[in-house]
Amino acid sequence: MNKEKSGSGLLLAMLTAILAGGLSGYIWGPAMGSVAWLGELFLTLLKMLIVPLVAASIITGVAALGDVRNLGRMGGISITYYATTTLIAVSIGLLMANLWQPGTGVDLGASTPAHTTGDIGISDLILSLVHPNIIDAAAHMKLLPVIVFCILLAAALTTIGERGRPVIAFFDGLNEAMMRIVEWIMLFAPVGVFALIASRLGEAGGGEAFLAQLTGLGRYVLAVISGLLTHAAVLCMLLMLLARRPVIQYLGYMGTPLMTAFSTASSSATLPLTMEAVQQAGVNEKARRFVLPLGATINMDGTALYEAVAVLFIAQAYGIELGFGQQLVVLLTATMAAIGAAGIPEAGLVTMVMVLEAVGLPLEGIGLILAVDWFLDRCRTTVNVFGDSVGAAVVGYLTSPDKKAGN
Repeated sequence: MNKEKSGSGLLLAMLTAILAGGLSGYIWGPAMGSVAWLGELFLTLLKMLIVPLVAASIITGVAALGDVRNLGRMGGISITYYATTTLIAVSIGLLMANLWQPGTGVDLGASTPAHTTGDIGISDLILSLVHPNIIDAAAHMKLLPVIVFCILLAAALTTIGERGRPVIAFFDGLNEAMMRIVEWIMLFAPVGVFALIASRLGEAGGGEAFLAQLTGLGRYVLAVISGLLTHAAVLCMLLMLLARRPVIQYLGYMGTPLMTAFSTASSSATLPLTMEAVQQAGVNEKARRFVLPLGATINMDGTALYEAVAVLFIAQAYGIELGFGQQLVVLLTATMAAIGAAGIPEAGLVTMVMVLEAVGLPLEGIGLILAVDWFLDRCRTTVNVFGDSVGAAVVGYLTSPDKKAGN
């Protein structure tokens, strides 16, 4: 009961911090840059936990399955869920872009040339799954190779009997310790969230400057936001139908990580909080320890949806009509890129470049959306995190022997 009261108090404090940060950034603008270091400190504290938490969660989650052959079912369901929801998200993005026609009549005079990168192919995405130096991969936050290594290590530990149990016990204790540190860091969360929102709005030039940017790209912003809200509704339906969970109650547990995702714009940085919230919601332990770290790395529903809208927006702004076949290419490319590009530096930019190149659009078009991208980045990250949490609940239910959520 005390923990529930503490969680409610933190949720209220976070909401207050977001509102206060937005108001301060709106009124005082660039002056709020003076508190940016507080937000950076909060973000760094969260990132500090990511690698040990991912390693401990994946290893204990896989080891808890016992026979490693059981991983095939849970892993298959997880990948199928993430691929399906990402495909749905891109489809919604294409639908919204066709309905809103956000690029029609856009003035290209203020566009900024985009930074370009080399071609990224399927082979590059596959190679991003492994790394010759796992310590270097962890140091550079390349989580996909870390996850693959941890799955292999855990699988090996389950095959060597008694000799593997002390190692598994070590990682189990490490996981519990990481969750305790998360609780301590969250005492600082309202201050960090306030600083992140206020300073970023200040960087945009304050309230008047940001409102001017929103007005100029109004239909584009509305197309993305309406798409994200629609996809969030789809996720709620999946939560009810596939995980047999009441949506409002589940959202109550997810309040803090969702607001943190909005303030940090980072699924990975929010992972420790997501894991704690899903644990409180009673999601299957094996599922949450395996599905959430995997989802924070490969599940990018909001990002994939945003890229679909952005690509059609750029095409419309340049007066280039994309037919059904080309939009199908966008659908497939954005889906594959969102799932496979998390291990690549500047993943958001790289995946956008991949999709633009797939349909032959000018890369300079990225400059059209940079003014409001920081805001939409927070919105799509929030949907990404919610998708991860729903995935954990769905996989936990579907892989539970008695099909009872939380068991």
